[in-house]
Order: sequence, then structure tokens, then C-alpha cells
Amino acid sequence: MSTPEPQTTSSETVRKHKEFLFPAVATYYQEPLALVKGEGFHVWDDKGNKYLDAFGGVLTVSVGHANPVVNEAVTKQVNAISHTSTLYCNKPQSDLAEKLAQITPGKLKKSFFTNSGTEADDTAVHAAKLATGRHEIVVLRHAYSGRSATSLAAMGHATWRPLPPQVGGFVHARAPYCYRCPFKLTYPECGLACANDIEELIMTTTTGEIAAFMAEPILGVGGFIVPPPGYFERAVEITRKHGGLFIADEVQTAWGRTGEKWFGIENWNVEPDIITSAKGLGNGVPIGITVATPEVADKFPGLTFSTFGGNPVSCAAALAVLKVIEDNDLKKNSAVVGGYFREKLEGLKEKYPVIGDVRGMGLMQAIELVKDRETKEPDPQSVLKVFEETKKRRVLVGKGGLYGNVIRTGMMLNSTKDHVDELIEALDASFGAAN
Repeated sequence: MSTPEPQTTSSETVRKHKEFLFPAVATYYQEPLALVKGEGFHVWDDKGNKYLDAFGGVLTVSVGHANPVVNEAVTKQVNAISHTSTLYCNKPQSDLAEKLAQITPGKLKKSFFTNSGTEADDTAVHAAKLATGRHEIVVLRHAYSGRSATSLAAMGHATWRPLPPQVGGFVHARAPYCYRCPFKLTYPECGLACANDIEELIMTTTTGEIAAFMAEPILGVGGFIVPPPGYFERAVEITRKHGGLFIADEVQTAWGRTGEKWFGIENWNVEPDIITSAKGLGNGVPIGITVATPEVADKFPGLTFSTFGGNPVSCAAALAVLKVIEDNDLKKNSAVVGGYFREKLEGLKEKYPVIGDVRGMGLMQAIELVKDRETKEPDPQSVLKVFEETKKRRVLVGKGGLYGNVIRTGMMLNSTKDHVDELIEALDASFGAAN
């Protein structure tokens, strides 16, 4: 793949972004991109450059930009009625709630619709506290759950928390980060020490009875940290022993992202009391969901509403996304293409010593970069170099991790092996140029 000449002149859109938006509204790349068009697996910037989108707006564009099935559903709904608020019933909301009751695991049945993953997690935390009459929540280090006061208190990253926590009651358990095991142990000889430590955390830092344990099946912003087999079974067992509910934060891991199954938590033998999600359900249209068992949902106060929650346009888009996933067997595609992708990433690891770890499930794969494989010292600078090189080659990827040293990918669920090959070619060339 030839390397196009980089564009250095700022666009008018980028200039206005820098002048009129909060500086905290961060952008990727030394010279930010202004995107103007998306179609299928690609996006175009305002200079006419075409890119393979291998991050999907942070795992949000799940079935392709401007997917015709989703666009048709949105257009049809906009032309019918585009807003009701939750004070009125609407058919897309009711139909989506029914569909979610059918596909979510276990006894989950009743939904609360919001606009984002942040709101979905906030709703779940409130629901757990109301259902149990308790107020303390166990969350994970390296976790990310949004940007509200409640979500920032649950945050497991200092880099994303601009102020000290404003909401009390959250305690942070050690993450199941096998590559950087906090106990310096190796699975399975470790005996799931990270999960077992939750019990001591509860007994020493809480009242001994908790409202919930909230965790991402795969820690997304944390760098796609995948818990080992048996982790959730033990963690949830301890949670319920101490009176808590289990909240599965599926904002990034749902809708077939991990392969074969609708939800990431289905890769473990546990049943959540509450599931939250957002992102890929709307394929770019804002939506958040909190699905709970009737026992939990029925204890939420009877007087509440959301102005835009359950929006008929968002719900119509979500129903169309689920139809596309089902009609095209994209859960299986995620597993098959994701498996092929993983093999190619492992090949890059063999070639480049800077790659310390490759991990993920399905089409949720990450590469952790280190200065030395023995010491595992994080190498965020190499991530920045690779980022600029992949951009030159017209491929967009993501990053993350507490140390900023993880390259994250979120290819669309209908991606093909050809798209994987294009991404791998760009990564290979970029690692070669950056090191």
C-alpha cells in the first residue's frame, strides 16, 4: 500500500471546532479530521480523502454507515412522528422493549430508554439502590461508565476524572487484567484471585452488604481487558452472598460484538439482574437502554420520565439494526471474521516486539504496546506514532488503556476478511514505519 502525502492545512470546520468548542472536547490526531460523509465501511473527510473506518465511532456504527435498512426505518419514522417523550406511548418503543425482553439473557424483561450509555448506567445504579435498599456499589479499576457525576464516581481511570468523585458509595475492585495481574500471578494457577478479592473489598470497605456489582464483560476504554474463564461466576457468587445485584455494562460489548451471542456476558455462565447498553444498538442514532428483571424494575419510583428517552426515531433505528443483525447472521460473522482478524494480529505480534499483548473477542480486538516485553513498561508514544501512520494510509483505529498504550479496533459487524486484510496491511506498514 502506497503512503499518500499527509494533508497539513486545517479545514474551516477544524478551525471553528478549536475556537468555539470546549478544549476538553478531545480529537484524535495531530491534525484533527473533519468527517463529512459515511457509506458502508468508509468515511470521507472535508478534503475528499477516503478512510476505512475500523473503529466505528467507538464501536457505535455497528452495521455500516448509512445502512439502507436503518436509514429507511429512520426516514419512515421521521415522516410519521419524531417525538413524543415518555409521557405518551409509541409503537417503536413498545416493540423494541418487547424485542429486548426476547433476546436478553435470563429473566430480564422490562426496559427504561434513555439517550446514552452514561444515562443507561446511571439508571441501573439508581435501580439497584432502590431495589435493594442499599447504596454501595462495587465497580472495577480500569472501568469506564460515562461522564455524569455518578458515572465519574464509578470511573476506574484518573485520566477521565477531572474532579474528585462527587457521588459516594463506589468501591473499586481489582480488574481481571491477566496481562498485568495485580497479584503477579498466572491463570489458572491464580485461583481467580482478582474475583476472590471482591469479598475482602466488600468486608473491609463497605457495610458488608452492597447494592450491586457493576462491570463490563470486556473493559472497553480500559483497553479491551478480557476477564478469564470463571471470573464472573465467582464475582457474581460473592456479590449475591452480600445481597447485591449484578449489573452487566454492555455499552460496548452487546449486539453480537463478541461473536455468536447477543451480549458479551453470555460468554460466562451468569445471569445479570440488569443489563445496560447503547452505542451499536442505534448504529449512530443516540439511544441508551437499561433492561431489568421485573423484581428490580417494579421497585423503581412510579413518577419519572425522559424527554428524549424512548424516542420513536431512535427506537425505529434500533429495531432496524437488530433486524439487519438477524437477517445477515452478523453475530456469527463477528465470530468468524473476528477469529481471522485475531490470527492476523497474532502474526503482527510475532513480527513486532513492541506488541506485548493481543486480546479481545469477536470484532472487539486490541493490541497493547510495550517498550519491553519482559518489564511490560507501557509505550504510549508508539501508539501515537502508529496512529499517525495508519491515518496516512487512510485507515482509522482507536486507542485506550489506563496508560494510553492500547490500540483498539471496532470493525463493523458486517465486515469481511478483505476489510481485515486492508486493516492489517495498514497496521503492518505503520508499525514498520513507526519503529
